[in-house]
Amino acid sequence: MSTDYVQWFRRSAPYINAHRGRTFVISLGGEAVESEEFASLVHDVALLNSLGIRVVLVAGTRPQIEQRLAARGGSLRYHGGLRITDDLALSCVKEAAGTVRVELEALLSMGVANSPMAGFRLQVASGNFVTARPLGVRDGVDFLHTGEVRRIDHAGINERLDAGAIVLLAPLGYSPTGEVFNLAAEEVALAAAQALQADKLLYLVEQALPRDASGALLRELDLHQAQRVAQGLQGSGEAEAEFRRLLEGAVRACQGGVQRVHLLERRGDGHLLLELFTRDGVGTLVTGNPFESIRQARVDDVGGILELIEPLEREGLLVRRSREHLETQIGEFTVIERDGAVIASAALSPHPAAGLGELACFAIHGDYRSSGRGDQLLRHVEKEARRQGLDAIFVLTTRTAHWFQERGFRPAELDELPVERRKMYNLKRNSKVFFKQL
Repeated sequence: MSTDYVQWFRRSAPYINAHRGRTFVISLGGEAVESEEFASLVHDVALLNSLGIRVVLVAGTRPQIEQRLAARGGSLRYHGGLRITDDLALSCVKEAAGTVRVELEALLSMGVANSPMAGFRLQVASGNFVTARPLGVRDGVDFLHTGEVRRIDHAGINERLDAGAIVLLAPLGYSPTGEVFNLAAEEVALAAAQALQADKLLYLVEQALPRDASGALLRELDLHQAQRVAQGLQGSGEAEAEFRRLLEGAVRACQGGVQRVHLLERRGDGHLLLELFTRDGVGTLVTGNPFESIRQARVDDVGGILELIEPLEREGLLVRRSREHLETQIGEFTVIERDGAVIASAALSPHPAAGLGELACFAIHGDYRSSGRGDQLLRHVEKEARRQGLDAIFVLTTRTAHWFQERGFRPAELDELPVERRKMYNLKRNSKVFFKQL
């Protein structure tokens, strides 16, 4: 038995529980349909459904439409990034949408012994859930059968989701007069996510996600950051322009009530699962609510703090603290919370008569010790100490002296500690004392 697998499964459990009963809208391009990884991707979507996640899947059809048009000698016309859909193109749109839908339904129906969905009977629902209207004439250009979403039948979709089905939405819309319109799959996904007040909207993109100046992936963006990145992509190439539209759509989605929008590269086995069932994921998250925050601890954080500090207590880096002690002193603690998990903690125990505060239980999760969280947490504690009117803070440490010295702490003697703290000094630990003026 693989220990790594067991540990991964245990770490996934909180996300399995958190996602159960949630609504996720997943958008993928027609390129995915023609890829070798398509079957694995669809089985991953089915796996989400088997875990109790309510899934709406929107599949684009651009390459399929273009292939059919080329075979019939049709011309591809675009304006402002939108296809102009004439009669021939509309015929190709209908054919492509029908073909992709059937392929999706076939893969979602697989239940043979060697498939991931063996023994699992999955329902798939599709229909006229999208009402559309013509895009009309813009900049003097008639877009003909190209449309935009007018309304999403959220009640009808929720009815199917409540019955346990995966709902498929094609990039097609229907008017009350019986017309059919060609829609952008990304816009259908966005409109559906807003109408359903989805917990997550996930865009699986074909191009590589943008990086920062150091080449690192942009992990999390709030709405202002996402808007700045989108503005920085103006005037770039086609791939950048598409990503800019997705970022702008992500901002609109969050403003419209969607909690989180995930952008992740479609290529790569299991990216969808890695994004949803690991703390840091593999994509770019856009959210109106902070994915990570630093705040005062609450009683319900005690379990997370214990889990964080217990390995350090076993190593002798921290003094052992009981649950009862943490619950009693929880008002002195500050934590950094990341996606519901406590990844850092610190306590500030004031000695107001001496104008001093003790920095204690300073712990950073091993995955984040080189990410600047320690400095962020220390700055927050120093700010709180100043707010309380303290003149200096001190820390007792056995192995991290250099870290604190590099941040302005000076070595000190025991007799500089407040009297009540000297009485509690553990001679066996022989901790070194460091002070920092505020």
